[in-house]
Amino acid sequence: MLEPSRFRYLNVERDVELSRTWEDPAWERLWTYNLHYFDDLNARDAAERRAWHAKLIERWIAVHPPGQGTPWEAFPLSLRLVNWTKWALSRNTLQPAAVHSLAVQTRYLTKRLEYHLLGNHLLSNAKALVFAGWYFDGPEADRWAAKGLAILSRQLPEQILADGGHFERSPMYHSLVLEDLLDLWNLACARGLQDEPFVRNWAETIQDMRRWLAAMCHPDGEISFFNDAAIGIAPSPAELDAYAKRLDLGTASPPANGVTHLAESGYVRLQNSKAVAILDVGEIGPDYLPGHAHADTLSFEFSVGGSRFLVNSGTSTYEAGALREAQRGTAAHNTVVVDGENSSDVWGSFRVARRARPCDLETSHDEGMMSVTCSHDGYRRLPGNVTHRRRWTLRDRALEIDDFLHGAYRAAVAHFCLHPDIRVIEDRPAAADGLRFSAGDSTVTWGGAHQNDRLERATYYPQFGASRENLCLVAEVRDGRANCTLSWNA
Repeated sequence: MLEPSRFRYLNVERDVELSRTWEDPAWERLWTYNLHYFDDLNARDAAERRAWHAKLIERWIAVHPPGQGTPWEAFPLSLRLVNWTKWALSRNTLQPAAVHSLAVQTRYLTKRLEYHLLGNHLLSNAKALVFAGWYFDGPEADRWAAKGLAILSRQLPEQILADGGHFERSPMYHSLVLEDLLDLWNLACARGLQDEPFVRNWAETIQDMRRWLAAMCHPDGEISFFNDAAIGIAPSPAELDAYAKRLDLGTASPPANGVTHLAESGYVRLQNSKAVAILDVGEIGPDYLPGHAHADTLSFEFSVGGSRFLVNSGTSTYEAGALREAQRGTAAHNTVVVDGENSSDVWGSFRVARRARPCDLETSHDEGMMSVTCSHDGYRRLPGNVTHRRRWTLRDRALEIDDFLHGAYRAAVAHFCLHPDIRVIEDRPAAADGLRFSAGDSTVTWGGAHQNDRLERATYYPQFGASRENLCLVAEVRDGRANCTLSWNA
């Protein structure tokens, strides 16, 4: 909230006419959702805008009668309920009309829980019912809290996998769900309920989720980009860790050198003293909930010397169209594209038809060398019945990537997208020593190229509503094989 009627969400600023419904067909749907979340009520410097916030709540109530339009959809309603309740519990005063509206909104939500969407949406609904139920007193409030707790008791064991990862396999959504659990644990502790059976397991789940998130972050402290993921939507890993510490949940241990296999969510982290590779060797998500999935099977991200080097292209929009389709497509990720097709059949904004299934995963860790090999069948639907198999080998100063295609195809290329901060030092012909790049304090050499490999201009989307130019190495897969090696100075 920049001014009483000016807001910035998703890197887009707009003036909003607060005297009428806060909707406009020209606005992106997610931008409209953000406007109705009321996140700014609980921003770090929110106290400076307390008068603005009180007026904003008053105006919202005046122009949004119950049940009308986007503001009353279950997801923005759930986030708004939590934010209004947090604001009221942070030494602010909700006027009687706002308290009444809070109750009306909760009653409305109880009839429209998002069982049809499930996932993080249903968890947000449940969290809102618990917050409202514990804010109010009386039998109706008790029913709200009981309903929310019952949903959490069923959904958390399903949605949080045994390795601690959220089942939608997105580090961004994982972080959002982790924040939800920290908020619920915070409120339970404030009410002295932390030892009750219905919340006792939350602390253990939080710790498992913190360990998973640490394994999915780069040395720069931010999340990797698998499935729908961008920086700036969820709290940063450092902010989540600080929140957990304030709740006396201790410090999350950083990932150790070696192989970290997040078996249930399907990721592997390879780490030595200089380099980190995060590999996607799992399902794209739950079969019944693939909305945030990308066609990124056997993709990976890579950091060297603390700097990101290879990156998936990220997510900047949920609006249906060519940009959303491209960002979800295989070519936007560090993996192999066969005959110009996606490895999983992503379509629309949140749809997937036929999807890649990983198989034949093997990992090994010998002294000085780590190796992971995995295949997927996403291209077997093509006429040539193609299977893609990839092997990563991480040594002290080198990462080797071997790709194998079994079956018939017309053309295939492996994409390796460079972070925008990577600079080309020397662009030699393929017959020479290879390409050399500057990555922070490291010099990285790309070897194994042949004369048809090339650098192409591309686009990186680190945040919603934001983009940066970058380069993509495109390596041809010839005769069913491609080999690329990254090596770096000590």
